[in-house]
Amino acid sequence: MDPVSFLAEPLQYAFIQRGMLALILVGGISAVVGCFVVVRGMSFFGDALAHSILPGVAISYTLSGGYVASNLFLGGLGAGIVSALVIAWLTRKVEVKEDSAIAIVYVTFFALGIAIVSTQDSYAVDLSHILFGSINGISQTDLLIVAAMGAIVLLIIALLYKEFQIINFDLGLAHSLRLPVEFLRVLLLILVALTIVASLQAVGIALMLALLTTPAVTARLLVKRLHHMIFFACTVGILSGVVGFYASYYLDVPSGACIVLTTSVIFGLAFLLQSSWNLLRESR
Repeated sequence: MDPVSFLAEPLQYAFIQRGMLALILVGGISAVVGCFVVVRGMSFFGDALAHSILPGVAISYTLSGGYVASNLFLGGLGAGIVSALVIAWLTRKVEVKEDSAIAIVYVTFFALGIAIVSTQDSYAVDLSHILFGSINGISQTDLLIVAAMGAIVLLIIALLYKEFQIINFDLGLAHSLRLPVEFLRVLLLILVALTIVASLQAVGIALMLALLTTPAVTARLLVKRLHHMIFFACTVGILSGVVGFYASYYLDVPSGACIVLTTSVIFGLAFLLQSSWNLLRESR
């Protein structure tokens, strides 16, 4: 098969075109937000929040009579924001450490979600879609929702980029400048929740952490400045989405798994490159 046919064959179907666009959007948005998650050491929070949206998704799923559709975005968004606010409230003082609060909210919300979904007779198949994604099931409405959520996230980051940068790298400076540190911290948590909900249909809850962290960590191996890191992470995220999409189509493997494995391969190559470069400099 020639390269043109290889690339064009999957795109003859409208639902696959929507899936490809969704993966490009999700890969880019998740990578941008993931840079702030990685820099602040919030990877565990990202994983916890991804699983904590399950109750909201489960409630939407149950109210719709066991139908996985666009209303899952609304339920997931509500649960994501609530869990982010609960974590922020529990960690506003030193009585409860952040990792402990995250773990408690994580297991509580996830268990609640499983309990709600299990009330449906045919929950097993649709639960697997919720956990691992179903890129081929994205509708035009879903795509518009992902685009709208992504636009909101990127706009807020662009407007408050300097403030987020300060609270990430120098909290003391943020306080001396009298920045609303707590508000910015909660807002960042909500942006993470928005990103996770936007990515729900593409890769699912279980694999979302990989899109948030792996492209950002890969970029951090290669560059040090935050804006360079965002650019490289976004490139890795989009490339992983496209390559994972084609691998999923031709190998008949779930798209979420292919995308995550692609990000891991790119990370591995970047790690080897960085390690080789360090050895070469030391030998000189």
